[in-house]
Amino acid sequence: MNLALDVPTGSMLLPLATFIFVSSITPGPNNVMLTASGANFGYQRSMPHMLGITVGCSLMLFLVGAGLGALFEQLPQLYTVLQYLGAAYLVWLAWKIATSGQAGTADAKGKPFGFWQAAAFQWVNPKAWLMSVGVVAAYTTPSSYWPSLLLGTLVMLVVNFPCISVWTLFGTVIGRWMQSPRALQVFNGVMAALLLLSLYPLLVTHG
Repeated sequence: MNLALDVPTGSMLLPLATFIFVSSITPGPNNVMLTASGANFGYQRSMPHMLGITVGCSLMLFLVGAGLGALFEQLPQLYTVLQYLGAAYLVWLAWKIATSGQAGTADAKGKPFGFWQAAAFQWVNPKAWLMSVGVVAAYTTPSSYWPSLLLGTLVMLVVNFPCISVWTLFGTVIGRWMQSPRALQVFNGVMAALLLLSLYPLLVTHG
């Protein structure tokens, strides 16, 4: 038996990890939100947000591979509704980020994402869907489907968290540089605009 063909623990492992690494570390809704969270709340308070993203993406990948993806193929209207709900939610999140104040001051608003909130957000996150569908389509093999799906889920758990942590740390450093509420307000406005820009692929698809 050729293990490299049946279970992607050999030749497929590096391409799989590379795909998840690139997908996780490039800009997207999660990373924009984590940068803003790091600047406003710091790394430690953003930890539940990061863990929720990693666990949520991994669970989503597994469930899509376990058959949920086929449901959306049979009911494309359901997927379209989910996309628009996700777009509306991202607009609301952008507004929340833009109007948040400086953490630690009397006029500070909001609080960091919790674990379950971040995990649930992945189901309306277009980039998370692209990652999950991409892994299932390109890095699972029919002859060893479940082992390859489990491997993809495990690699997502291992690779995703360090990648998104980089963005939170980046935001934390920026937050330390910003000593005035006005500077942080401008930064939050930029992050909100970037979050809105992440909707561009969705608008192009349905435009």
